[in-house]
Amino acid sequence: MSETGYDYRVVRGFAFSALFWLVIGLVVGLWIAFEMFNPALNLTPWLSFGRLRVVHTNGLGVGFGLSGIFATAYYMLQRLTRTPLPFPGLARAHLWVFNAAIAAAAVSLMAGMSTTREYAELEWPLDVGVVIMWVMFAINVFAILIRRQEKQMYISLWYLVSMTVTIAVLYIVNNLAIPLNLFKSYSIYAGANDANVEWWYGHNIVGFIFTVPVLAMFYYFLPKATGLPIYSHRLSIVSFWALIFAYLWTGAHHLMLTPLPEWIQTVAIAFSIFLIAPSWGSVVNGYYTLQGNWDQMRTNYLTKFFILGITFYGLQTLQGPLQGLRTLNAFFHYTDWVVGHVHMGTMGWVTMIISASFYYMIPRITGRELFSIRLANIHFWLILVGQFAWTVTMWIGGIQQGAMWKATNPDGSLTYSFLDGLTSLYPYYQMRFVAGIVYFIGILIFAWNIIQTVRQEPSTAAEA
Repeated sequence: MSETGYDYRVVRGFAFSALFWLVIGLVVGLWIAFEMFNPALNLTPWLSFGRLRVVHTNGLGVGFGLSGIFATAYYMLQRLTRTPLPFPGLARAHLWVFNAAIAAAAVSLMAGMSTTREYAELEWPLDVGVVIMWVMFAINVFAILIRRQEKQMYISLWYLVSMTVTIAVLYIVNNLAIPLNLFKSYSIYAGANDANVEWWYGHNIVGFIFTVPVLAMFYYFLPKATGLPIYSHRLSIVSFWALIFAYLWTGAHHLMLTPLPEWIQTVAIAFSIFLIAPSWGSVVNGYYTLQGNWDQMRTNYLTKFFILGITFYGLQTLQGPLQGLRTLNAFFHYTDWVVGHVHMGTMGWVTMIISASFYYMIPRITGRELFSIRLANIHFWLILVGQFAWTVTMWIGGIQQGAMWKATNPDGSLTYSFLDGLTSLYPYYQMRFVAGIVYFIGILIFAWNIIQTVRQEPSTAAEA
């Protein structure tokens, strides 16, 4: 407990959970990246690509992503409301239930227990655990808002509230199922309706983990790190409401040119294109916050993380909506272009913002100076180079893949078989693996820097 009465124990617990699952998730990711051009690494069913791939996505998306979100959320909630956590014991229980659920999820998925629904692979007993964990978090969120000493709600709080409410609705609705036994259940939905509900969930669960709470961090930690007020609070509010309104209508852009009713596809396309505006509202807000102070990109190590992070967010929110257009979707969908698109967001936008938030937050909750700014700068350049090489490699490979799939001979037969297309991608998979190693080294430096920061003796300057 700090001298201000804020409880940072759970913040530190989730921060170290995030580092742990980040390293584990990336090790799994490197393994399956190697499997893509060396299938002999599918040593046992437990280590097969099909099982490890969902361990990778859940371990990083939920294990790392949500851990980082919970750590920064518990920090921001207390600071922005000027109110200590109402139920610190419940928050610590939330920490333990969360990590137990992630560990159980990893084991069950490696064992082959899966619903096969994208981003919702966990079987029903674990779904129940996830709901309990989320209720624990929500109780603290709304209790602290009710008791808050600061009456005005800054934009970051609005993003945290929307995440808390929306993920609860998404998760419960999509995961309604009829249990067959302890290890198997079947969704209550079927056919095209099942696909529609799944991608309403799938797209929005990604948005409300990888976009909404990360924007909350960006709006809080960018002004804190730079010492500059956010350019426009009004723009942040308008962007928030437009984003929340439009996002929930866009899931069907994952189902273009399928048996889904065409009017649903068209609605998804329209709202996807509309999403560019509120997304870029936040990008513009970030850029204009630095107007006249762009020298901070050179002098303030944190500024680089935040500005490059919001830049990748801007690129992501151009790519995503445009990929929803039927013509582009017909070419790019199911290719490795989409893999590159997703990882630009996770490896660039999400990881950069969480990293910078930790670099700002951890020294302040521990009363210590950051162990090494030089290491933080090395971390930045390694993950920037690694991420950029990774995603560009997949974009190029995806274009080649789509072109080979659609190439036809004069008689209308396919020019290339599926295996021809797959083996032609081996050089790109090898380059992706090398880029992943570069990125992973950057992450190890990040984890080492944070751990060494906490292990130091408290500094007088940091305490002051």
